[in-house]
This record gives sequence, C-alpha cells and structure tokens, in this order.
Amino acid sequence: QVQVVESGGGLVQPGGSLRLSCAASGSIFRINAMGWYRQAPGKQRELVAVITSGGSTNYADSVKGRFTISRDNVKNTVYLQMNSLKPEDTAVYYCHTDTVTTDRVQRRYWGQGTQVTVSS
Repeated sequence: QVQVVESGGGLVQPGGSLRLSCAASGSIFRINAMGWYRQAPGKQRELVAVITSGGSTNYADSVKGRFTISRDNVKNTVYLQMNSLKPEDTAVYYCHTDTVTTDRVQRRYWGQGTQVTVSS
C-alpha cells in the first residue's frame, strides 16, 4: 500500500503565495508522474500541474507563469509553489502519484486534499 499525505494549504490574501507539499510512502518501487488537481465548489476536478519522473512539466493555462511544480525523487515528494494567487484559485487541492508498487503494478494514489482559500 501507498500513503499520500498533503500539507501546506491555508488562507492567503490575493497576490500572496503558498507552497503545497505531498509525500508518498509505503511499498514503493518507483514513482512515475506526480501531479496536482483542484476542485472548487460546484465545479469538476481539474488538472493544475503534472511532472514526470524525468522532470518534464505541464500546466493548466490558468496557472502558467504563477505556479511551479517540482519534485524530490529521494523523498518521494512533489511540491506546488503558488504565487500571485487569485480568488479563483480557491479550491481543494489534491495530489496524485502514479506509483509502481513492489508487486510491479502501477496504480494512481490520491492524497486527502488540502484547502486553499484566497480572500481578503
């Protein structure tokens, strides 16, 4: 089994910054892609950013130039640095890891979600 734990959410004023972290642990053989999704009230979950094991990244148009995804492969951790936050960034943020476990099967594991609220 794999456990995925997020941290770093909170309340921030417009224009402010937050850094989210997401650490995976357990029966990990290898982690392929890692990423962040978000879901605002009444809306569908949407992709925010994803990073491959090689470091290639992809971002939603709405966050390009403001958010940066990175990862530490030794710590099995993915980060999301969020700058110039806007009220429309308010959502629950979920991370995922595409993890190959020790039985050599890849599955997608999700964190529990962390609330980000951008408000004055």
